[in-house]
Amino acid sequence: MCISSPRLSPLPLSISQPISLGVYTGSAVHPSPASGAAQGEAGRLQRPARAPRPQQTAAPAPAAPSRCAGVAEATARQPASGRISCSLARSLRSGKAKPGSPSDLSSKMKKLQGAHLRKPVTPDLLMTPSDQGDVDLDMDFAADRGNWTGKLDFLLSCIGYCVGLGNVWRFPYRAYTNGGGAFLVPYFLMLAICGIPLFFLELSLGQFSSLGPLAVWKISPLFKGAGAAMLLIVGLVAVYYNMIIAYVLFYLLASLTSTLPWEHCGNWWNTDLCLEHRGSTDGNGALPLNLTSTVSPSEEYWSRYVLHIQGSQGIGSPGHIRWNLCLCLLLAWVIVFLCILKGVKSSGKVVYFTATFPYLILLMLLVRGVTLPGAWKGIQFYLTPQFHHLLSSKVWIEAALQIFYSLGVGFGGLLTFASYNTFHQNIYRDTFIVTLGNAITSILAGFAIFSVLGYMSQELGVPVDQVAKAGPGLAFVVYPQAMTMLPLSPFWSFLFFFMLLTLGLDSQFAFLETIVTAITDEFPYYLRPKKAVFSGLICVAMYLMGLVLTTDGGMYWLVLLDDYSASFGLMVVVITTCLAVTRVYGIQRFCRDIHMMLGFKPGFYFRACWLFLSPATLLALLVYSIVKYQPSVYGSYRFPAWAELLGILMGLLSCLMIPAGMLVAVLREEGSLWERLQQASRPTMDWGPSLEENRTGMYVATLAGSQSPKPLMVHMRKYGGITSFENTAIEVDREIAEEEESMM
Repeated sequence: MCISSPRLSPLPLSISQPISLGVYTGSAVHPSPASGAAQGEAGRLQRPARAPRPQQTAAPAPAAPSRCAGVAEATARQPASGRISCSLARSLRSGKAKPGSPSDLSSKMKKLQGAHLRKPVTPDLLMTPSDQGDVDLDMDFAADRGNWTGKLDFLLSCIGYCVGLGNVWRFPYRAYTNGGGAFLVPYFLMLAICGIPLFFLELSLGQFSSLGPLAVWKISPLFKGAGAAMLLIVGLVAVYYNMIIAYVLFYLLASLTSTLPWEHCGNWWNTDLCLEHRGSTDGNGALPLNLTSTVSPSEEYWSRYVLHIQGSQGIGSPGHIRWNLCLCLLLAWVIVFLCILKGVKSSGKVVYFTATFPYLILLMLLVRGVTLPGAWKGIQFYLTPQFHHLLSSKVWIEAALQIFYSLGVGFGGLLTFASYNTFHQNIYRDTFIVTLGNAITSILAGFAIFSVLGYMSQELGVPVDQVAKAGPGLAFVVYPQAMTMLPLSPFWSFLFFFMLLTLGLDSQFAFLETIVTAITDEFPYYLRPKKAVFSGLICVAMYLMGLVLTTDGGMYWLVLLDDYSASFGLMVVVITTCLAVTRVYGIQRFCRDIHMMLGFKPGFYFRACWLFLSPATLLALLVYSIVKYQPSVYGSYRFPAWAELLGILMGLLSCLMIPAGMLVAVLREEGSLWERLQQASRPTMDWGPSLEENRTGMYVATLAGSQSPKPLMVHMRKYGGITSFENTAIEVDREIAEEEESMM
C-alpha cells in the first residue's frame, strides 16, 4: 500500500553520478549525515558510469579566517557527496602538516575527495543488512530466524499437527452417532467449504510474511488482538493437552508387564462392584449378570487408581497431588522441550518419526482388528448409512466442528509452521495433501477402533453402542479393556498407547512452537539469540500451571479447560481473521500477494469461500454453540455455577482481546477517530516478504530505512538505475489507482 506524498524536486546531478539519498523532507532529498565515509566504505551498489572529477577553483583568502573557514570555502563548490565536515578539517590539520600549512592541507583534502568520489555510495533508503559490510550485525540486526532444513519437514509437521488424538477418539464416535456412513457426506462438504480454504489462508499468511501469530498483524494492526487471542487459546490448550500425554505415558509404562494391571479385579483400588467381563457368557451368548450394576476392572483402574478421583469432593476441592502423575507430566514436558530445543531445526527432524510411525501402528491394529471374530459387526455399525440423519441440522454442525478442530485452524500452528518456509514453497499442493490425508486417517482410525469394539461386543454379548465411547473413555477405558481379551495383550497395549503418544506429541510441538515464535518475533533482538532458554522457561511455567491437573480432582479442571478454552472464542478469532484479510486488507491485494509467492492467483472457489461461505458457516457454528449451550458434566458430576461462570469468562477473555487490541491500535495513531481507524487498519510500512530479493511490486519501496514508498518510486522514474523493479512499481501504482477508483 502506498501513501501519497509531494513529488521530489529534480536533483542537480546526472544519472551517472553517485546518488546520496537521505532524510526525506517533503520537497527534496537531502544528504543524510550518515552517508559519509562509513557508508562509502560499506556501499556495494555499482553505477554504470563514474562521475568525472570536478575542477577545483581557488578561493580568495579571507582577512581573518576561522579554524574551518579555509576548508569550507575550498569545498564550497563541490558536490554534496564530495564535501567534508569541519571536524574532518580539524583532523587533517592535526596531522603531520604544520598548522596553517595550506599546501599540505589542500593536497590531503583533494586526495580524500577523489577517493570518496570514486567509491559509490549506497542510498540510505536502499541500505540492507547485506550492504553493511563489516558492521557489527549482532548489534544492529536480530539473529537469524531459521528455516526448515529438509524438504519434507514442513509437510510432515503439518500432518503430525493435524492428525492428533481427535482422529482416534472423536471422529469414529461422531460418525456412528450421526448417521454412520451418511456422516461422510456433510463431513467432506464441510471440508471443502471451511477446512481447505481456511487452511490455505492461514498457510499463505505465514509464508508470505515469515512472521508469527502476533507480528503477522502488520497486515492490519487494528486486528492484532486476534493474534493475542490465539496465544491465550493455544496456551490454555497446551497446558491440559500435555496432561493427556502424561496419562498416555502412565499407561505406556504400565504396559511393560507380563499381565496388564487393569485385567483383573482384586487389587486395592477395586470395589465390590468390580467384575471381570471377559468370557462371562453362557451357552446362548447371553450374559448371566446385569452389566449395568457392575464395573469393569479397566474403568476402576482409570478412575480409582490413575485419577484417584474418589479423593476429591469436586472441582472446588481438588485434593492432593498424585506424585506418579506429577512425574509423568514432568517427563512429558521434558520430552517436548528436548524436541523443540532448537526450534524447527530439531522438531522438523523428530516429526520424520512421530508423524509416520503412527500410521504403521494404525495399520497393524487395523489388520489385527479385522481378523478378530465379530469385527465385521463393529464395522457395519460404524459405516451403515442412515440418511435420515442428514435432515437434522445437528449432523451438519457436528461435521463442521470435526473439520474445524481436527485441522487445527485458528490455533496459530499452521501460520507458525508456514512462516519457516521458503518464499516460493508450494503450499497450495501441501494444503490438499494434509487436509485430505487427515480425513482419510480419521476414516481408517474408525475401522481400527470399531473392528476391536465389534469383537468386544461379541465377547460380552451386548450391542456395540453399549461399549462405544468417545474421548478419554475410549482411550483409557474401553480400548484397554479390549486389549486384555487379545493374546499378547501387553504388546498390543504398548503399541496402542505408543501411537497415542506420537500423535499427541506432534500437536504439542506445534502449540509450543506457536507460543515461542510469536513472542520472539515481537522481541527478536532480545529473545531470538536465547530462544532455547526462553523455550525452557515457557515449559517450566506451563508445567507449574498444570500441577492442578495432577491432583485427585484434576480431571474436573481438565474437562473445564477442554470445554471452554477453545470453544466459541476460537470461532470468533477465525471469523475475525477471515474478515480482516478479505474485507479490510482486501481480497484483491491478498490474491496478488499469493500470485507473487506462488505464481498464480487463487480461483473463484477460494475467493467465494473466503468472502462468503467460510465466514457464514463459522457464524452458524458460533450461533449454534451458543443456542445449544449445555453445562459441563463429567460422568454423573455436574459442575457448580461458579465453575461454569469461570469457563464462560475463559472463553470471553480471548474474545475481549480483539476489541482491546483495536483500542490500543487506535490510541497509537493521530487525528480524528475516523482517521485513526483508517491508519490503524492499513498495513505497516514493513509489511511484506521478509527477504529483500522477494520484495517486488509495491513492496520494493518498503525496505528498512525508507520513510514512505512514494518518494522512492518517483525518484526511480526520474533518474532510474537504482533498482530493477521500476516497471513493477509503476504497474502496481496503476493497479492501486484503479482499485481506488473502482471502490469510489
